[in-house]
Amino acid sequence: MKLENIAPIEWKFSERAEQLQSSMIREILKVTQRPEVISFAGGLPSPETFPVERMRAAFDLVLSRSGKTALQYGPSDGYLPLREFIAESLSIEGAVIQPDQVLMVSGSQQGLDLIGKVLINEGSKALVETPSYLGALQAFSVYRPKFVSVEMDEQGLIPSSVAARGKGGSLVYSLPNFQNPTGRTLSFGRRIELVETCARLQIPLVEDDPYGALCYQGEPLPKMLAMNPPGVIYMGSFSKVLTPGIRLGYVVGPRPLVRKLEQAKQAADLHTAQLTQMVVHEVIKDGFLNEHIPSIRSLYSGQCDIMLDALRKFFPAGVTWTKPGGGMFIWVTLPEHIDSMTLSTEALAQNVAFVPGVPFYAGTPETNTLRLSFVTVPPLRIYEGIERLGKLIAAKL
Repeated sequence: MKLENIAPIEWKFSERAEQLQSSMIREILKVTQRPEVISFAGGLPSPETFPVERMRAAFDLVLSRSGKTALQYGPSDGYLPLREFIAESLSIEGAVIQPDQVLMVSGSQQGLDLIGKVLINEGSKALVETPSYLGALQAFSVYRPKFVSVEMDEQGLIPSSVAARGKGGSLVYSLPNFQNPTGRTLSFGRRIELVETCARLQIPLVEDDPYGALCYQGEPLPKMLAMNPPGVIYMGSFSKVLTPGIRLGYVVGPRPLVRKLEQAKQAADLHTAQLTQMVVHEVIKDGFLNEHIPSIRSLYSGQCDIMLDALRKFFPAGVTWTKPGGGMFIWVTLPEHIDSMTLSTEALAQNVAFVPGVPFYAGTPETNTLRLSFVTVPPLRIYEGIERLGKLIAAKL
């Protein structure tokens, strides 16, 4: 039965909902679905790295052997064998992680939301890098903190900036390895100084590490979690080393904090999908990541070298960029008078996409910055896209 003469509802959203905004990256990605667009915009891992057949076999095995368990509700903290695997992989002598310190989450983005929910009060200080990961700024902003931007340079976050501005802070958020968006890495000495600074100020330190395994040469620098500090909250993800479509991440920290996060998760989604947790454990339990990750590193390292070569060839003098030792991103700084938002519109008209730097700033943005991602674009298309961008930039000099 259809009711007649019923006026449409005038939605009155909560104040919290009114401040929500779409991710600029997600909006740009809608445009980049067109095949003619050369997209340096997305922070998407390369589909070439997805172990499709191994995942298919694991789904078949889990469903045939333990289907009723896999399809049932699961515990809020996550599938125990997977938590045990993660705890063991993160443990070193002097800093042993126990499974009950690990909380499985539906992608690290949920972890950020839960951390914001349990640590941030309205008006409390949240210290973030300048620039910082857009997804973290979005997740935390819902809880209405006072964002405090801490300075960075080529060695990453500057701990003295935290010391100067952090008193009374609710958290410090850091991406120490191949940071999104800049590609920078926090030096070893600064890791020690940052841990000590946060411990002295009694501020929780969020160590977000989705890219740490993707170093191009040598071994990753030590995790701050491994320094055995009392207040480090470590975040990891299977999105960049396995596949993002499974939406599986984890948070590791002191037990009181993890239990509170678990309570917040129960209110959000009860638990992360049992099936995908069991499948991932089946895939990785016998050392598959040790075989798989080097192939990802090799692919991304080659792609990065190609983009750096293209930047040297086609970008005019006066433009600078980072030279990452791993990860997925290059950060470009244009001459001060060039607005990357305007440049983005012009580039899209020529079927090239990138992310302007503005949304990565919690405070006053540097409008002459932009982020490039190189991992999903074939080499010839990288050269073609960077050449087009270079001509647009040169025309503004």
